[in-house]
Amino acid sequence: MKVGYWDAFSGISGDMAIGSLLDAGASFEALREGLSTLNTGAAFRAERTKRKGIGATKFHVDFEPQHKHRHLHHILEMIDKAALEPQVKQQAAAVFQKLGEAEAKVHGTTIQKVHFHEVGAVDSICDIVGACLGLHLLGVERLHCSAFNVGSGTVNTEHGVLPVPTPATAELLTGKPVYSAGPTMELTTPTGAALAVTLASGFGPMPPLRISATGYGAGDRDFPVQANVLRFTLGESTGAAEATTVTVIEANIDDTSPQILGYAMDKLFEAGALDVSIESLLMKKNRQGSLLRVIATPETEQSLTGIVFRETSTLGLRLYQAQRLVQGRHFLEVETPHGRVRIKVSSDGSFAPEYEDCRKLAETRGVPLKQVIADANFAYLSNR
Repeated sequence: MKVGYWDAFSGISGDMAIGSLLDAGASFEALREGLSTLNTGAAFRAERTKRKGIGATKFHVDFEPQHKHRHLHHILEMIDKAALEPQVKQQAAAVFQKLGEAEAKVHGTTIQKVHFHEVGAVDSICDIVGACLGLHLLGVERLHCSAFNVGSGTVNTEHGVLPVPTPATAELLTGKPVYSAGPTMELTTPTGAALAVTLASGFGPMPPLRISATGYGAGDRDFPVQANVLRFTLGESTGAAEATTVTVIEANIDDTSPQILGYAMDKLFEAGALDVSIESLLMKKNRQGSLLRVIATPETEQSLTGIVFRETSTLGLRLYQAQRLVQGRHFLEVETPHGRVRIKVSSDGSFAPEYEDCRKLAETRGVPLKQVIADANFAYLSNR
């Protein structure tokens, strides 16, 4: 599987995204030809440049300023009429849908009434469609993105001076890992954020790859401290252990009954916790207590902390980042005398029957659970 990774250590914008894909090998002529079918009247340039000594590609959209706003349906019509692959159209439309939802929430209106302002301008339309087209030209099947450097300070917009990240960017990045470093300015734009959060399936460290190409997309300015580039890495996925960033949520609890803690555990799993554990503790004043530990993804961190506060008596939580190594794995099904069971197989050959499948068969067929598990193991080994 071809995997792409955007490293947004200096933020991400639409033109930086396209520049990084062109620099990694996407065809400029194919990109230019595809974007021209949007009929915006724009011209396109790809310029080789440097940022802090790093060679990069700067993507330009040249057009006459248009003093009009576009609604979402106008932009979707432009995309639909363009001579682009269905996958490119679908992804570009999804990015604008995500962006429209964020703008609508920020401005307290509906997505149908959102004026896209700068986002509806020709350059932003071409940036979003161009990034989706560039990923398609490179054959990217799965996309990941690093934590976002959003920058700091303020930025001038049509709504006046706003703090960085702007309200739309902040809304788009809810639940995603962010930080602020470097120059006092906007580094991650709404267009860049919308592209990444819509198209990427994971956020954090680089997934395991066999690298085939790298590319650098240049931002507008050349900073004195850091290279103002977005790096794109292209490669084939491998079976190596994958490092993912997780949040560990902990609380020491000494005045909640075991029944309530058990209920809280169920709710946390239902809400997407990767793991939940409860350990016995001897706390201050020799009181018996429990350590509740929850492993959360960046996307579920906020909702899971809310569940812990709501369902337990704790008044405080400890949150810290950790790296989670995950081996490559896949599922296959085997036929047992009791029914079909999924088998989880890791990249090193280890395997295990899926517990929930075995439990359901044991209950419905009136067979001991240990027998179902043994028969599933035997069926897998017999068919290897």
